Amino acid sequence: MAAALPLAASALAACGSSGPGGGGDALDVWVYQDASTVVQEDLINRFNAQSDIDINMVSVPGENYQDRMRTAMGGGDAPDIFFNWGGGSISDFVAEDQLVDLTPYFEEDEEFRNAFVPTVLDAAAIDGRYYGVPMRGVQPVILFYNQTLFNDFNVEPPETYEDFLNLVDTFQDEGITPVALGGGDAWTELMWLEYLLDRQGGAEVFETIQSGDMSAWGDPAVLEAAQMAVDLTEMGAFGDNYRSTRYTNDAISTYFAQGEAAMHLMGSWEYSNQMANQPEFAENDLAYTVFPVIEGGAGDPAAIVGNPANYWSVNSQVEGERLEAAIEFLKMTAEPEYTEALIANGEVPAATDADELLEQHPEPDYARFVYDMVMNAPTFQMSWNQALPVRQATPMDNAIQEMFSGQLTPEEFVAEMQDL
Repeated sequence: MAAALPLAASALAACGSSGPGGGGDALDVWVYQDASTVVQEDLINRFNAQSDIDINMVSVPGENYQDRMRTAMGGGDAPDIFFNWGGGSISDFVAEDQLVDLTPYFEEDEEFRNAFVPTVLDAAAIDGRYYGVPMRGVQPVILFYNQTLFNDFNVEPPETYEDFLNLVDTFQDEGITPVALGGGDAWTELMWLEYLLDRQGGAEVFETIQSGDMSAWGDPAVLEAAQMAVDLTEMGAFGDNYRSTRYTNDAISTYFAQGEAAMHLMGSWEYSNQMANQPEFAENDLAYTVFPVIEGGAGDPAAIVGNPANYWSVNSQVEGERLEAAIEFLKMTAEPEYTEALIANGEVPAATDADELLEQHPEPDYARFVYDMVMNAPTFQMSWNQALPVRQATPMDNAIQEMFSGQLTPEEFVAEMQDL
C-alpha cells in the first residue's frame, strides 16, 4: 500500500548544511520525497545546530522507493538512516544483520518508548525486537463517503456489512457507482481483502501468515473473504471500469469527488488529497466512517488495517560516536516540537501526547477521528504488501489483481497463496 501520492522526480535530491561535523562523519538520512519532507528537513536543521556530527537529508523519489532502498543497502552507498514501512519492508535487512537493534535504547529510556502508540511502534518489530522509530503520521484505511449523496437518498453510513450491501443496491438503482476503486493499482484492491479477512476471521489469521506459516492462507476465513471480494465485483459494487482506473494519477479520487461514486475505501491521506485537489468537495461533501462489522465474524469491530506509520531505521554499519548521534536524532522524533510540526503539516502523529495538540491540526475533527480510531484499536494490521517480504508480497499483489479481474477464482487464489 502506498504511503501517499509520490512526486515525480528523476534523481536524488540532497539538502542540509555542512556544519560543525562535516566531512566523512556526517550521517546520510533518506526520506520519501513528498510534501511532508519539510517537517523532516526542519528536524535535521535543528539537530545540526546542536550536534558535532551533521546529518545530510537525501530526498528519494517515491516511485520504486523500495527497489532503490534495497539496491542501496546491498551496495556501497547505503544510507545511515532510512525511511521505511516496518514489517516486511525491513525483515530481510534484519535477517542479514544490516540494522541496529533499537530495543536496548527503548529499554533504557522509558520516556522514549512510551512516547509512541504501542500498536504503531510494534509494527517496526521483528521477532520481538525493535528496528524502527515512527517518524510520520498514522495512516489507517478509512471508509470515506459522499455525505450529500447519502442525504439525497436518505441513507446512513453502514454499521454492518449487510447495511453496506444494501447501500450497494441503493446506489446501483440510482445509476451511481456504489464504491470508487482504482483497481489499476493492486494495493487499492488489497485494502478490501484486508478488512474482509480481519472482520471475518479476526486479526490472528493474518498474524499467523505474517509469522511465516503459509498454511494459514488455508484458513476458511481467507476463502470466505476472497469470495466476498469477488461477490462485490460480480454485483457491480465497483462499477465497470475499476480495473483500468488508478489512484496514483488521482483519477479515482476525482471520480469520487465528482459525485460519480458514493463511497471510497482508502488510506487516511485521501482526506488531505481531496483538500488539496478538490477543496469544494472536501469542504461540503466528504465524510468518513469505520469499516462495517461482519455479523457473525470473529473480528473485533474496532480493529483497523493500513500503514501504522513510516519509520526510520539505522544501518548497522553506523558505529561509535556516529551511532550515538543517530540515536539522539531518532529521540528527537519523540519530542513535542516534532509532534506539533507533524500536526501543523496535516498529519496525525503516532505520539501518545498528540491528544492535547490535535486542536492545532488544520482539520481538528478529522484528526480526532483518526487519532481515536488508532488509540482504540486492539490491533493495527500493517498492509499485507508491507508486512510480508517482497518475494511474497509481489506475487500476492499480482494474484489479488487477477482475482479481482476474474482471472483467478477464490479457491485458486488461496492455492497460490499457500504456494508462496
